[in-house]
Amino acid sequence: MNQPDTVNLLQECDAGIRMGLDSIRDMMDSATQPLRQQLQEYRMEHEELQQRTEQLLGQYRKPGKEPAVMAKGMSWVKTNMKLAMEPTDASIAELVTDGCNMGIKSLNKYLNQYPQADASSREVANRLIDLEQRMVKEMQPLL
Repeated sequence: MNQPDTVNLLQECDAGIRMGLDSIRDMMDSATQPLRQQLQEYRMEHEELQQRTEQLLGQYRKPGKEPAVMAKGMSWVKTNMKLAMEPTDASIAELVTDGCNMGIKSLNKYLNQYPQADASSREVANRLIDLEQRMVKEMQPLL
């Protein structure tokens, strides 16, 4: 185990979780049932992973990490522009799919970048990847 790798991986997971939560909240009001319920479930699963991430970071007395300002701003603009032009569940499914695919790519990059991260932090990253992959699959019928 390597403490810097562990902390870095956890902080990247935290930033990704925060980005996902912000995006889900931005889309929630535009969704119709049953998609709205599905988004609420995704939000709760992200919050559970965030709690676990914060707990592990707390063991090292390290803070979480906010998403990059530019990435967060661009995501907000894309989401709001897309939903202003096409406020449909299909648009939301497309946004979720795009966001999850970016998250999956980033998380795999960080797993490779921080190979000495401990098992607990790698488990969080892999659980987040699994969640994002499931979200992509569940959005496919709405595209």
